[in-house]
Amino acid sequence: MAELVLINIIGNENKCIISCIACDGDIAPEEVDLVRNLSTSNDAFKDLDVEKLLNNWIDEINSNGKAFLSAYLSEVANSKLNEEEQLEIINLAILAIEADNRIEYSEVKFFKKIRFRLPIKDDAILAVHPDKEDFLLPDIRVMDEPIWDDLTQFVQITIDKI
Repeated sequence: MAELVLINIIGNENKCIISCIACDGDIAPEEVDLVRNLSTSNDAFKDLDVEKLLNNWIDEINSNGKAFLSAYLSEVANSKLNEEEQLEIINLAILAIEADNRIEYSEVKFFKKIRFRLPIKDDAILAVHPDKEDFLLPDIRVMDEPIWDDLTQFVQITIDKI
C-alpha cells in the first residue's frame, strides 16, 4: 500500500512537472534537462519508466492539451496530500517554471491554478520560497479552464543522457 502511495505521489510530481513545462506551449531544452536530472538522480524513480510515463503524457497533451491540464488540476484538487507532499508539488512547479530562465505569465498563472487547489498555507510556501510572494498574489479566474492552443505539438522526451 505504501508503495502504491509513493508511486501515486511520484506520478503526481511528474505530472506536475510536465504540466508546468508544457503550459506555456513550449518545452525548452533546459526543462528537459530538469526532468532528466530529477528522474536520474532520485532513487524513488528507479523502478519507474519515467521516460515512457512522460511521453504518454506528451501524447495526451498533443491530443488534447486543455483536457490534460484540466484533468491534472482536478487531480490536484482531489488529492489527499499532506503538507510536505503539497510543498513538494509547489517546489517542483517552481523548479519547472524557472528551468529555462524565462518566467512566462502563462506559467505563473498555471502555478496559481495549482496553488489554489492545494490547502497549504501561503506562510508554509513563503518559509521555503520567500522570494515567490508574487506567485501567491491573487489572480482573477484561477478556476477557469487552462487556455491551450490546439495546434501546439511536442516531440517525445529522451531521459537518458545523450
